[in-house]
Amino acid sequence: MTGFVLASASPARLQVLRSAGLDPRVRVSEVDEDAVAAALPAGTSHEDVVIALATAKAESVAAALIAERAEITADCVVVGCDSMLLIDDALQGKPLTAEVARERWAAMAGRSADLLTGHCVLRVRGGRIERAAHDCSGTRVHFAKPQPEELDAYIASGEPLQVAGAFTLDGRGGWFVDGIEGDPSSVIGIGLPLLRRLLGDVGLSIAELWVGGTQLGSDATA
Repeated sequence: MTGFVLASASPARLQVLRSAGLDPRVRVSEVDEDAVAAALPAGTSHEDVVIALATAKAESVAAALIAERAEITADCVVVGCDSMLLIDDALQGKPLTAEVARERWAAMAGRSADLLTGHCVLRVRGGRIERAAHDCSGTRVHFAKPQPEELDAYIASGEPLQVAGAFTLDGRGGWFVDGIEGDPSSVIGIGLPLLRRLLGDVGLSIAELWVGGTQLGSDATA
């Protein structure tokens, strides 16, 4: 039975996977995302930035599980993701503060931007990383223009502060998205079509994980 480990604290990613028939274990990485991005060579493509961040998260969690000699490392897959919004040729992550969120929405409202999500899949067997696959999915997002009172209330809710691009598709932010071109699950944070392909690249089928993965419980680590 192959275990499934999600290297992310994102409740949205976890919910996407659970709705799709899995129940992953959750293990949050201790990766310094800013440091990883800063260490990349000048001229690294936007897609490769989010792939590098996703890979760093997955590798960190896999290494920790292997070091702990966790039982699951006999046969498991570790999945890491990272999402950022590309607008005006710049990548935008989590705004973290209300002031930054307001600035982001001033730039986004009534415009379109690309939500990029890097994915990394590591197949761990026998206490070592046996195979790896990674790629990026991109989805075009068309933003509405919230009324000032709507934007005030949205920012006050706190939701946009902790999500890439200062918006969600599956939460309150969905009111302000006029449409998307691409995979909606990728906008939420983990693209099921791409993930299915990457799992295939490391020798796994969704059917195997539906049968085995749904038997796993979650053990969240802060």
